[in-house]
Amino acid sequence: MDQLLALRVFVRIAETGAFARAADTLSIPRPTVTKLVQNLEEHLGTKLLQRTTRRVSLTPAGVVYYERASRLLGEVDDMDAQASSVRMQLRGRLRVDVGSSIANVILIPALPDFRKRYPDIALEIGVGDRPVDLIGDGVDGVIRSGSLADTSLVARRIAELAWVTCASPAYLRAHGTPRHPSELAAPRDGGAAPRAPGHLVAGYFSSLTGRPFPLHFVRGAETCTIDPQTSVGVNESTAHVSALLAGLGVGQTFRFMADPLIRAGTLHAVLEDWSRPPQPLQLVYPSGRHLSAKLRAFSDWIAAVFEPFDAARAGVHRGQGRSS
Repeated sequence: MDQLLALRVFVRIAETGAFARAADTLSIPRPTVTKLVQNLEEHLGTKLLQRTTRRVSLTPAGVVYYERASRLLGEVDDMDAQASSVRMQLRGRLRVDVGSSIANVILIPALPDFRKRYPDIALEIGVGDRPVDLIGDGVDGVIRSGSLADTSLVARRIAELAWVTCASPAYLRAHGTPRHPSELAAPRDGGAAPRAPGHLVAGYFSSLTGRPFPLHFVRGAETCTIDPQTSVGVNESTAHVSALLAGLGVGQTFRFMADPLIRAGTLHAVLEDWSRPPQPLQLVYPSGRHLSAKLRAFSDWIAAVFEPFDAARAGVHRGQGRSS
């Protein structure tokens, strides 16, 4: 038995949840994948995988073995990369998930440079704002903004993203320009109206809870958190900008998305004497998984790509907000 290959097959099955997907991503015949796992389990004298009609899952022994095996394979790959000392020899599949606005505005336009540097890395970009199961979906890393709540994950800081509060010219003509964040608040308990004149918000709601994210404002020592009166809510960042452009309300969005539209006159910044604390952006990966040479190369590259968008480098006030 080629135990190193068997380990790679086992780890990939654990990450994808299917023998067939593991075979396809490793370019190995499916019967060979099955035989390698059988030989590995016979060698160890224990079951590592539990098969059902819908999915393959890890046994308790398999969970422990996966953590050690994935770390070992990462160290082997890293050792090979260091021994070769040739950057162009980094090769193989790398799956990274990222929010849609970051993917479309920053990451994908920069990818020709990554391909030039690492032509043998088969980079797969999963795009979406919904949470990702890094192990179950076979994802090596995910780029996400917001604070890191899951202690089983490791995060490398990439940048801090600045915000801007804005609305379309059509909305401002119809409703006027807000002068204070309180004008964006939803009616209070008991049906009391928000402070006049009152403004609608094109909201962004959580894919996990279904609740709209609050708006945050800072002016000197003064802070203000607003539960918005939403006209329409979306849970995807590119659609949120589309809602602002359609005149559906005031909203807070990342400055890297809004600035070109503000320069073009299709969005206008409002409440400019108030700011919102920047949003931390991180590359996240499972704590039990060794940071592979491929993922480290991507991490270093993406950090450089985001330098022009890093609010911390510009000395903007720090803080936290929604994830996008």
